[in-house]
Amino acid sequence: MLKIANHPIYKYELPKGHRFPMEKYDLLPQQLLYEGTCTEENFFEPEIPNYKHFFTVHDPEYFFDLLNITLSQKAARKIGFPLSEVLIAREMMIADGTMKASEYAIKNGIAMNIAGGTHHAFSNRGEAFCMLNDQAIGAKYLQQKGLADKILIVDLDVHQGNGTAEIFQNDRSVFTFSMHGKSNYPFVKEASDLDIALENNTKDATYLTLLKETLPKLIQQEKPDFIYYLCGVDVIESDKLGKLDLTIAGCKERDNFVIQTCYDLKIPVMCSMGGGYSPDVNTIVNAHANTFRIAQEIYF
Repeated sequence: MLKIANHPIYKYELPKGHRFPMEKYDLLPQQLLYEGTCTEENFFEPEIPNYKHFFTVHDPEYFFDLLNITLSQKAARKIGFPLSEVLIAREMMIADGTMKASEYAIKNGIAMNIAGGTHHAFSNRGEAFCMLNDQAIGAKYLQQKGLADKILIVDLDVHQGNGTAEIFQNDRSVFTFSMHGKSNYPFVKEASDLDIALENNTKDATYLTLLKETLPKLIQQEKPDFIYYLCGVDVIESDKLGKLDLTIAGCKERDNFVIQTCYDLKIPVMCSMGGGYSPDVNTIVNAHANTFRIAQEIYF
């Protein structure tokens, strides 16, 4: 059975007019239930985990500044959310959702998190709506439990996974691959193990050809025994923060290729949803829902 991390806390109340589409965390599970892609049994609720899991990738001083909301104004401003105890609890639960989903992925082949993909969280700071790097935390969690040795992070959000790249810059047991917009945020990029920077207005054919040429070779070269897939839908043409021109069908084919590849090669995969900022929230929800539809079709 497909297991999906979700919690009511994921839909955090933001000030009116905030550009982050928090309502998608409410609408996406509703849509999956409504259309019959999922039942209530597919979902599980994460909790606040033991803090020790955060220290595998994050500086303790930064973590406690976050927990106690004692970050400097400048550091808090970079995160982009009004900080509160509930927001920090939400971030910790998202990380727990990814850790637990990682174990479900080993058991079932694939598992998902309705939220997550917090790849702009560095070891010692947060940026761009990201505070604790859920897939980085998940990777070290699996390794420490002896459930995986070599991990590949496939980050196909439109923005480079700069925090993930920094966290694993000296760790050869986790390979970071980011395929993103060249002239998009972050404007100063970190060095992932493999970066593919795409020109503005890149369309389906170019994007999919590059991905299909790259991913199988990368898997053959690195031989991972676990894959994290960050499947942001901010690559689509209507996205306010994107600059690429994928159609929803192209984005769906991207997800299908990655997930089918993991299935064919029998490599467990855990998916965190990442970004999506189209003006119509229904476009975001439909593009995200495709990822879950594909997982169900291929695996179950």
